Amino acid sequence: QLQLVESGGGLVQPGGSLRLSCTASGRALANYRMGWFRQAPGKEREGVSSISHTGAFIEYADSVKGRFTISRDDAKSAVFLQMDNLHSEDTAVYYCAASRFYGGTWHDAKLYDHWGQGTQVTVSS
Repeated sequence: QLQLVESGGGLVQPGGSLRLSCTASGRALANYRMGWFRQAPGKEREGVSSISHTGAFIEYADSVKGRFTISRDDAKSAVFLQMDNLHSEDTAVYYCAASRFYGGTWHDAKLYDHWGQGTQVTVSS
């Protein structure tokens, strides 16, 4: 069974940066499409970014394009989300997710069958 653990969240000032990590155990990540989602208080979970199992296809939500960068290192069984120029609206719990499905809409949470427990990101002065 694939298990995912996120780390790297915390409190940062507007304009600052954080790098989230998602470490997998139990199975190799190489066959999974990986995604980052977030959920702010009172809001629905939304897709932030995804990266295909080969790393060739990358998607971002419009709200984070140009500021966030997703990457993966299958040798380390890890996926990363570099977040720069953070805004207060980026405050949320961030979740890592893995999908066995290569098609469909990248930000459809139903396509992802393995989830981490989440890590809190707070952007505030």
